[in-house]
Amino acid sequence: MALSAAPNAPVRPLAIALAGLLALATAMGIGRFAFTPLLPMMLHDGLVDLPGASWLATANYLGYWLGAMACALQPALWRRWGRSALAHTAAVRAGLVATVLLTLAMALPLPALWPSARFLAGVASAFVFVYVSGWCLARLAALSAPALTGIIFVGPGLGISASGLAAGAMVAQGVGATTGWAVFALLAALLTAIAWPHLRGAVAAPAADDMHDAAPPRGTIAAFTLAYGLAGFGYIVTATFLPVIARQALPGSVWLDLFWPLFGLGVAIGALMTLRVPARIDRRHLLMACYAMQAAGVLLSVWLPTLAGFAFGSLLLGLPFTAITLFAMQEARRLRPHGTSALIGLLTAAYGLGQIAGPPMVAWLLARTRSPAEGFALALETAAAALLAGLAIYGLLARRQPLNAAECRPADRAARGGGR
Repeated sequence: MALSAAPNAPVRPLAIALAGLLALATAMGIGRFAFTPLLPMMLHDGLVDLPGASWLATANYLGYWLGAMACALQPALWRRWGRSALAHTAAVRAGLVATVLLTLAMALPLPALWPSARFLAGVASAFVFVYVSGWCLARLAALSAPALTGIIFVGPGLGISASGLAAGAMVAQGVGATTGWAVFALLAALLTAIAWPHLRGAVAAPAADDMHDAAPPRGTIAAFTLAYGLAGFGYIVTATFLPVIARQALPGSVWLDLFWPLFGLGVAIGALMTLRVPARIDRRHLLMACYAMQAAGVLLSVWLPTLAGFAFGSLLLGLPFTAITLFAMQEARRLRPHGTSALIGLLTAAYGLGQIAGPPMVAWLLARTRSPAEGFALALETAAAALLAGLAIYGLLARRQPLNAAECRPADRAARGGGR
């Protein structure tokens, strides 16, 4: 892609990165994951039970998957229909507005509408994630500032931490879940307002004679997509039910409401740490290390259900969370320099499919085991096994096609442009 600067305004790489950070904090940290710290409040208020919560989560993940699939198919459909290129920032802005409104909808005393609200919030968050990632990657590469990409992925961690701490404070004050959803809608509106003026500047499509990328070895894209999808399944049980699992293992502990913000803090720290990762390192090797760390974090909740176990498990789950996303997006850019947004959409769809499978599996196991603790333990062990399977796939890909330091970077022609 080529960069089209906004008229009469200087383009600052840091402003682009921070706009991406705020967009992901809103769409992912609140639109996707505010449900997790609010779930114990909803259970306490009698608004939902555990099976119902699993299906609300599934509705969100299904929307995320369908939204990602739409993003993956959009470039081909636009070309077939003769439409002009979709403006990334227009899609991001629409997704952010939808996130605010749909978060507010969860505060309405209309439980029949909640599954639809969570479903559409998933669609909106997928649009924001795919298009703000593609936009930021392209803009920062064109401005010779690709190292700032890691800042973007601090956003989900900050959103998760903020929502978790806010939920803990509201629990301490006896605030109900309905008010909690309204507060998070207000926070999403504030973050959107700050990011809005910086979401400008188009990323144009490449020239017709430069549209096609060299094909990677046969089966590489499919295996890469499967491995990334397994990460979605591997983390989602903990990311959806961590506060509930911790309350069952440590009833009455004063630290229960800090495990989720600790996860978010790990997400933010891990994203910042990626700023120091040299470009010469094979991203598949980094992904293997991240999957191993997340698997350890998931298993700690099972094997060491203590204060220390949940604390370290939350950190180990969070530290590689957005690092996995960043390294996968960078690998996608290496594989498809001029089809990055479409490949990001495909990867995100696979990740979303993995997430969809998680909550129903939990509901199925809870209904067929002697206790919730046993059901959650089996679910977490299955999730960890999925992460280890993804690790093995990356290992096979790296062994099949070893890369030298220069090959670990996107092609030079892509460095001048961007994703789709």
